[in-house]
Amino acid sequence: MTFCVKCGIETDNVVKGLCTDCFLNGRKIVTLPHHVDLFICTGCGEVNLKERWVQKDLDVAIEDAAIDELMIIKEASLVDVGAAKIQQDPSNFVVTVEVGLDISGVRAEDSASTTVRLKNTVCKRCSRQLGNYYESIVQIRSGAKELPSDLGKEALSRVENFVDNQAKNNRHIFITKTETVQGGLDIYLSSISLGKAVSKDLSDTYCAETKESAKLVGMTDDGQEMYRITYLVRLPDFHVGDVVIFDGRYYKLQRVSGNGGKIIDLMSFLERSVKRSDMPLFKIHERAENLRTANVISRSANEIQILDPSSYLTFDVRVPVDSEIEDIVKLTEIDDVLYFVP
Repeated sequence: MTFCVKCGIETDNVVKGLCTDCFLNGRKIVTLPHHVDLFICTGCGEVNLKERWVQKDLDVAIEDAAIDELMIIKEASLVDVGAAKIQQDPSNFVVTVEVGLDISGVRAEDSASTTVRLKNTVCKRCSRQLGNYYESIVQIRSGAKELPSDLGKEALSRVENFVDNQAKNNRHIFITKTETVQGGLDIYLSSISLGKAVSKDLSDTYCAETKESAKLVGMTDDGQEMYRITYLVRLPDFHVGDVVIFDGRYYKLQRVSGNGGKIIDLMSFLERSVKRSDMPLFKIHERAENLRTANVISRSANEIQILDPSSYLTFDVRVPVDSEIEDIVKLTEIDDVLYFVP
């Protein structure tokens, strides 16, 4: 037990020789500056809190902006905090912050007010987008003279989804613009690393050929050379679902990856792996979108009877033993014989 040097009371809770009542008497525990500026990006709507651009409800952001500027005396530790605001006009809010604190084991409460001023600006990311800033280009082409429209849309959608997912962890990456050019698509991207990642994803997804080239575009402020990288992604003629000829046999291309692919033999229905280096040897027999369809009339263990919708004739077609067969199946014709495409 010690004595307060001011009032003489005995207490276990002493701060700088004073009991908590004497210590707190007339003392301001928390303070706020006269005003706080909250910057809002007019492009994306994000707000700047603690030098970081974040997506946040504006009402919450206004209160957080005030709380972030709260100053507390070193003898106190924060226990809880709350805030309330009153709008003065569309750009100014009076925010009162109320806090609960611990001072040498004793709870104390205090409050402070400030004016939060909303300021419109443009974040660095939006500024770059508006200025058509880019560091890399992904050029999507195909083995044919022109990139098929449906394949181009599919590849572009994949790139957009890929970039959206990456942007969740890094707001500085984005697609600057997309251009339809002779032979395919050009996608302008915000960073070199993003361009590299996108080209690798396309390469792994479609087993595509990739090449890259660099172009010197200037110097940085510290004298470093600045380059833009162009990634050429050439999509192959074959795609998942196509019937292809390989080593003299007919296969359905089941899937592809960065290492190669999986194909299913249409005679034996056995699956085999193919190295990526061997896949350029594929010859297209029939594309997935051109495969015939037919209704199943009946089936046995390893055979189905189908009705050809064009000729209304019935045919017997071999299928994998004990496999699940839908009411409508896909077929391809090889040497005047129909084969089931799993």
